[in-house]
Amino acid sequence: MKKIIYTKNAPNPIGAYSQAIMVGDTLHTSGQIAINPVTNELILDSIKKETKQVMENLKAILKEVNMTFENVFKTTIFLSDMLNFSEVNEIYGSYFNEKTAPARETVEVANLPKFVNVEISVIAIK
Repeated sequence: MKKIIYTKNAPNPIGAYSQAIMVGDTLHTSGQIAINPVTNELILDSIKKETKQVMENLKAILKEVNMTFENVFKTTIFLSDMLNFSEVNEIYGSYFNEKTAPARETVEVANLPKFVNVEISVIAIK
């Protein structure tokens, strides 16, 4: 059975999707962008601040189901410009233990929702 996961500490979905779905012990998040859940405004000051907000949104969803980034085993990163990779990777990497970091793919795409620069989703297991 799937269970819809929702927390007020991450942005409300901006379409027909859920913040995350729990299936058994596995959590699948929707892609998160840099929307501040308190102000509902995009954080686009810099790619580092944008990435930090994305990771904080993911952290809030993980926390809602009593997980941390240590539970994450797969991530997907979408970038509007691969030239931002090193800065995104710096912030992203600060949320993981390098020795137990998840599998990941990073792809450049033409556009992202609300024309942001980065979107990240995770899959985690208890």
